[in-house]
Amino acid sequence: MADSLKARVREKLLRQITEDGGKPADEEDDDNDPRLITLESDLAALDAAEDDDPVIEDLAGRYWVP
Repeated sequence: MADSLKARVREKLLRQITEDGGKPADEEDDDNDPRLITLESDLAALDAAEDDDPVIEDLAGRYWVP
């Protein structure tokens, strides 16, 4: 398991994208599925966040990451 909350949230988002039939945000994807778009948007926000950014806590709560 990853050490930081940010890393755990990132793992969860990537797993969710894969389970929903999408590809990670860094891969080309022509799908316009709103759920996948939201997941990829959240992943991009997470990747842009500093370690102490409140967005990490928000995403952890939204995706049930302990």
